[in-house]
Amino acid sequence: MPLPRRHCLLAFAMLPAIGHAGFNFFTGEYTASHAELQSLVEKQFPLEQRYAEIFRVRLQDPRLGLNAPAQRTGLTAALTIASPWLRGGQVGGTVAMSSALRWDAAARALRLDRPSVESLELQGLAGGDAERLRRIAAVVAQELLHDHVLRSFTKQEMTVGLKTYEVGAITVLDEGIKIQLE
Repeated sequence: MPLPRRHCLLAFAMLPAIGHAGFNFFTGEYTASHAELQSLVEKQFPLEQRYAEIFRVRLQDPRLGLNAPAQRTGLTAALTIASPWLRGGQVGGTVAMSSALRWDAAARALRLDRPSVESLELQGLAGGDAERLRRIAAVVAQELLHDHVLRSFTKQEMTVGLKTYEVGAITVLDEGIKIQLE
């Protein structure tokens, strides 16, 4: 028995949305792969912020990690602290952070939530100066990534036919992030 015209039109209206990588409206979920998220994160860097008008902290070359058992994302980045008070004008290092995720419905965005510095290493510094710079860099890095958008969505991406989906549970997987659509 052929489908009524109305059902055929609805099926055709859904085809463009189904073609979006990661969206599965039949199971009600969107899965962003690690590679997709890494690519999005790379486009958002470098990030830079001044601290006390004395130091400039810059994060670049991010590497995204996913920690499924802890339901957190990880981010490791090259770090540069620049200041006229530093010998050579700047010092480099690396910072590793982890963060929970939250959905921002107003912005239709998946955001980092409560990022925390797990480790921070500076090259060529030791003692009290290194510890003070580590504390400054940790504060600035957390501020730079607080509420940072990991992935945003357009209204068209969240709409199939006449239904606009809302986001439910967010699950960190070993190779991606799954968002439940309701």
